[in-house]
Amino acid sequence: MLTFLGFAMIATFLVLIMMKKMSPIAALVLIPALFCVFAGKGAHLGDYVIDGVGKLAPTAAMLMFAIVYFGVMIDVGLFDPIVRGILRFCKADPMRVVVGTAVLAAIVSLDGDGSTTFMITVSAMYPLYKRLGLSLVVMTGVAATANGVMNTLPWGGPTARAATALKLDAADIFVPMIPALAMGLLFVFVLAYVLGVKERRRVGTLVLPGQVEREAAEEELVPAAPAASGASAPVSAPAVTSAPAASASASGEGAGSPAGPDAASAAHGGGDAATPEDGFQGLDPHRPTLRPHLYWFNAGVTVALLTAMIMELLPIPVLFLLGAALALTVNFPHMPDQKARIAAHADNVLNVAGMVFAAAVFTGVLTGTGMVKHMADWLVGAIPEGMGPHMALVTGLLSLPLTYFMSNDGFYFGVLPVLAEAGAAHGVSPLEIARASLVGQALHMSSPLVPAVYVLVGMAKVEFGDHTRFTVKWAALTSLVVLAAGMLFGII
Repeated sequence: MLTFLGFAMIATFLVLIMMKKMSPIAALVLIPALFCVFAGKGAHLGDYVIDGVGKLAPTAAMLMFAIVYFGVMIDVGLFDPIVRGILRFCKADPMRVVVGTAVLAAIVSLDGDGSTTFMITVSAMYPLYKRLGLSLVVMTGVAATANGVMNTLPWGGPTARAATALKLDAADIFVPMIPALAMGLLFVFVLAYVLGVKERRRVGTLVLPGQVEREAAEEELVPAAPAASGASAPVSAPAVTSAPAASASASGEGAGSPAGPDAASAAHGGGDAATPEDGFQGLDPHRPTLRPHLYWFNAGVTVALLTAMIMELLPIPVLFLLGAALALTVNFPHMPDQKARIAAHADNVLNVAGMVFAAAVFTGVLTGTGMVKHMADWLVGAIPEGMGPHMALVTGLLSLPLTYFMSNDGFYFGVLPVLAEAGAAHGVSPLEIARASLVGQALHMSSPLVPAVYVLVGMAKVEFGDHTRFTVKWAALTSLVVLAAGMLFGII
């Protein structure tokens, strides 16, 4: 009964948000509450929710202060050199913009934190997507999938969990997987290229106004107007015209794209500065929040913060809390400026924190009622006896749906030991099982149970349902590429 209710609850949630019948926050709260009553455990709902909130509160705190910290670092110009390099590569070509999104997300993912990756990637690329009239779900899908592959780094979480659950060395799990993960990342870049070509065909040939030759046009960026004091300034992005596909842009975005008329009007060369709807704002060389004289201080603090995070010198929420306080105090010593910076990022903080605490209801009910355990036991029990010698392959395939519908903690500490025990009975090494368990991470990063994904869709102003519909198929395909490469190379 609990197995059926667990799958039904997840399916109901996904259907309602993808059909836009409910907002993610409402669905994360009301649907599990309803199914908790169906399970006959409504009297314990409060306990389940408090338990879920208690477990996710550190994550919410980490995301809140990480948004403030990296928001300030973006404001003061720490990431401008990286962003300028990516934008120089992108020029005004939709294909290069999408590939640049994948490259930027992969590079920033080296810090092992998904929320950081999404904040920097979206801050850099969002105005360019809006300016060129590109589909924003392409941006979120490519960024999430690239980050999912990179999330397997030993300090990213899943590898450490697998090593802990099976009492193995993280390096023994991760290092042999590098060729397979490299193939997965290469597939993401190829996917970005294909999606970029589709966007180029849909939007048309883009040229900057006032230029005769396309090559020369692509080299010039029209700078955005300086923002008013106390607010972030827009990223400078090219104003463009679209000759062959003007009608396509004017008629709206392609399927699954949430970009609206402002994107279409931008594609017709409307205005030199990003509009307020463009949201944020990062590369304008004249924005008043820049602190070039503190560049190396900010870089040093960020490196020290990431190093302390990797070495686990302090809990991550504490590190970001200290980092945010230090960054605000040094870069904006005057109280009104500090308040302005906090206010500038308050919308993202509230949106993400609200999503996390709403997700706490969902995970609390799933775990507290025993639905997760019953679902895992049912899936493991459904494995045919003849598949025993192929448990590594089975683990890789199961990692796709299980890490999507469950938290990483639930999968790696609850399900993986059972799979490893079943594999050991048929002579399959726990190392192979552990490596196969990493396969589903490309899909996991778009799970509604991953707090960082709400940073991504929130900052990109994309509906979670639109992101899910577009991304799931490509992320699942990326995971299967990693699995196939692992088997081909004899790693799994």
